[in-house]
Amino acid sequence: MTEMQPLLARRGHALKGRAAVPGDKSLSHRALILGAMAVGETRVSGLLEADDVLRTAEAMRRLGADVTRDDKGVWHVHGVGVGGFSEPDGQLDFGNSGTGCRLTMGAVATTPIAVSFTGDESLRRRPMKRVLEPLSLFGMEWSGRDDRLPISITGTAQPMPIEYALPVPSAQVKSAILLAALNTPGRTTVIERVPTRDHTERMLRAFGAEVRLEGETISVQGEAELTPAQIAIPGDPSSAAFPLVAALIVPESDIVLEGVMLNPRRTGLIETLKAMGAKIDVTNMREQGGEPVGDLRVWASALKGIDVAPERAPSMIDEFPVLAVAASFAAGRTTMRGLSELRVKESDRLAAIAAGLKACGVNVEELDDGLIVDGRGKVAGGATIATQMDHRIAMSFLVMGLASQQPVRVDDGSMTATSFPNFTALMGNLGADIQ
Repeated sequence: MTEMQPLLARRGHALKGRAAVPGDKSLSHRALILGAMAVGETRVSGLLEADDVLRTAEAMRRLGADVTRDDKGVWHVHGVGVGGFSEPDGQLDFGNSGTGCRLTMGAVATTPIAVSFTGDESLRRRPMKRVLEPLSLFGMEWSGRDDRLPISITGTAQPMPIEYALPVPSAQVKSAILLAALNTPGRTTVIERVPTRDHTERMLRAFGAEVRLEGETISVQGEAELTPAQIAIPGDPSSAAFPLVAALIVPESDIVLEGVMLNPRRTGLIETLKAMGAKIDVTNMREQGGEPVGDLRVWASALKGIDVAPERAPSMIDEFPVLAVAASFAAGRTTMRGLSELRVKESDRLAAIAAGLKACGVNVEELDDGLIVDGRGKVAGGATIATQMDHRIAMSFLVMGLASQQPVRVDDGSMTATSFPNFTALMGNLGADIQ
């Protein structure tokens, strides 16, 4: 078990300078998995070299793909083809990565091998039924303690195509189904009434799969043959959220975040912050890895509270912890709803956010599916935050400490390595005081 690493953030100088956030986590997982399911060599540059993604890389190796990194930081994946995975010895350990675990479940569900999945203490608490149920419709069998890890899956030798309406918006569930569909005869269809991240659909096309998008339906033609691709991973908007909000709330700050992926289904935080009065300019728009990319210039801003539309939640589901921090420094009430998904993240994020805000003197009401934050333009701070093994809780409250009247300490900053391994260094280079 990793030793806990307390971190303390305190007010200091304005944040200044330019920074490039790490590669997008969602795209990194998908590039490795689809590369492993293609025939030939896929080259991936800009891969997020954080623990979550490295666990997926190791899982692909254990399933038979050749996954290496050269001295220029480019990753090479020699795939085994759709349906070509071999049965691994022992368990696949995904650490803290729900995305890697659930997507790999989909990738192996329609290959006749037995695979056992596990993870760290946090991941073993997270429910898996939402992905196991639709995968079982293909013919996959599973066993475990209720729907929590460790779970053993036996893929089916005779998969049947399915049509599945997502009961709750979830890009992970949608993606797992689409990956299972690749080795299934016929056409598999997913119906999503609320749009979620479409990275899997975009990247499937880059690898040569036949994907149809018609209104609320996404369908994939099975028995696919994936061709290798060259993938350049842009910066992760969920990671960019932390220096972005820090620059908004630390007086006189002015920073540029370079090469941030701006997929329309991932820009909910930027749209919300602009509605709150944030000064954010998008420049140098371009395309990279099949995704729109731009640079973000961010200035310290006077924020005001707003009602955040529940429909926007899927486009910023990982950014609500740091949005709550921004709302704490805003003037007036910010209401956030439609967030029941946050109950089953790395922690119960709604409860963790509310507890942390209260400890720092913020007036907050925790709802079943959201939060109401009464911002007063300033925050007392002076608390130690229980991160509950959640990297986004840790980084959000360290951002709070950069602008609060008293320093904010988190009980464990080690978990930031799961998604943002150079967080403290990057923030320090912009002028943040995090120790």
